[in-house]
Amino acid sequence: MKFELRDKYLSTPRYARYLMATDYDKSRARQLYTANIRLAQAFHPVLSQFEVILRNSIHTVLTAHFADPDWIIYQKTGFMKHHSLKNSHYYLKTCIERTEVNLIRKGITVTSGKIISDQTFGFWLAFFLSHHYSLIGGQSIHLFPHKPSKENRASILDKLHAIKNFRNRVNHCEPLCFAGRNIDCTYALNIRTKIYDLTGWINPELFPFFKGIDIIERKIEQIKTI
Repeated sequence: MKFELRDKYLSTPRYARYLMATDYDKSRARQLYTANIRLAQAFHPVLSQFEVILRNSIHTVLTAHFADPDWIIYQKTGFMKHHSLKNSHYYLKTCIERTEVNLIRKGITVTSGKIISDQTFGFWLAFFLSHHYSLIGGQSIHLFPHKPSKENRASILDKLHAIKNFRNRVNHCEPLCFAGRNIDCTYALNIRTKIYDLTGWINPELFPFFKGIDIIERKIEQIKTI
């Protein structure tokens, strides 16, 4: 990209960090900015597939718990309506109702599958928040039959929050390759480790699938050469 286009469309504050990290070497700064985009791009398949596995695992556990494959529809008048959720504005129930309204407006038949696929990462993370967790008898923890004994609802929630926040950074193409002013991908690698840890606690046999789509370390090695 030409410098005048960069200055016009990428904003000085956004690009300044790359210039500082490369001692104001414009060529290196341009390479680093592009490499950060490539790193974000490399995270997309890993993050998206982890989210799919997380949501489907929650669905499997709660289908068994409620003995109902359509629990996500019928629990709107079940635990999702409990008076203790008033302060959270009945978050789960509201999300589902919003999806139903959108589907009906588009003339699409409302099904559990359609509702499940429409929910955000934050929706699934909410099953580890204490107020929802207690109402479903702590069923969410059963997603992770292979977890170490020291891991609990709170520690898993912390990891999910970290992944969610990182996912937002990836989606907005925020810097992933810095620690302070230094070029350092430790933060990104730590998130990758959390994803692999949680995936392995669900089922370690998923590792080959993830490794087949994961080029994150290769992109980080390229950043180290800049």
